[in-house]
Amino acid sequence: MPTERVIQATIRLRQALAPLKFPSPADYVYQPLDYAWSAHEAYLRRYAASGPKRVLFLGMNPGPFGMAQTGVPFGEVAAVRDWLQLAQPIGQPPREHPGKPVRGFACHRSEVSGRRLWGFFQERFQTPEKFFAEHLVHNYCPLLFLENTKLGRNVVPEELPAETLQPLQQHCDQLLRTMVEALGVTTVVGVGGYAEERSRLALEGLLIHYAKIPHPSPANPVANRGWSAAATQALVAQGVWPA
Repeated sequence: MPTERVIQATIRLRQALAPLKFPSPADYVYQPLDYAWSAHEAYLRRYAASGPKRVLFLGMNPGPFGMAQTGVPFGEVAAVRDWLQLAQPIGQPPREHPGKPVRGFACHRSEVSGRRLWGFFQERFQTPEKFFAEHLVHNYCPLLFLENTKLGRNVVPEELPAETLQPLQQHCDQLLRTMVEALGVTTVVGVGGYAEERSRLALEGLLIHYAKIPHPSPANPVANRGWSAAATQALVAQGVWPA
């Protein structure tokens, strides 16, 4: 079954990333595919299994108050619990930054990017079933990197040295390619430029339509000036959604 192919490929990715070591500034590394596996697997079994996916929305990597807490891509707690109806037990990474603890669904912080993204889909499609009939959301890289600073600054994969980044990308490319082929994806929408760039490289040779929307992070000035309207405009202009 296609979903089982994706799940087994995700398990292989989890196993492949386990021995990798990352230098500073990636002083803390969270792997939700380990400690939040039950939630991630439940997400895939419920929502990747509802038929072929025309569109894959692809993010970069987990946020500290999103997938790091819930195991679901862009997984803002309230959105995952109330709209996606998922609330599996969440463990903890073996080593936590004191300013970014994992509390699972008891986390009271809201992941702004996830709240905007899932709220956007809820507003347009009303129910998860209507959205997931043709769409899926995933992250290119499943690891969260935090710097050993007081607040635990997020470290994006691009900040890693090439000798560390290359094997990471190689393994992540394999999962993305398996997911696209298994689920019949014909359009990949990068949520931000990094995800779009990586998808083009990972999926070279496949007949895929690529698109991009602004990242919903509050660190992106565009996202703070009507992100939903900007994302809709971009998707319509690139032929992903009808006007």
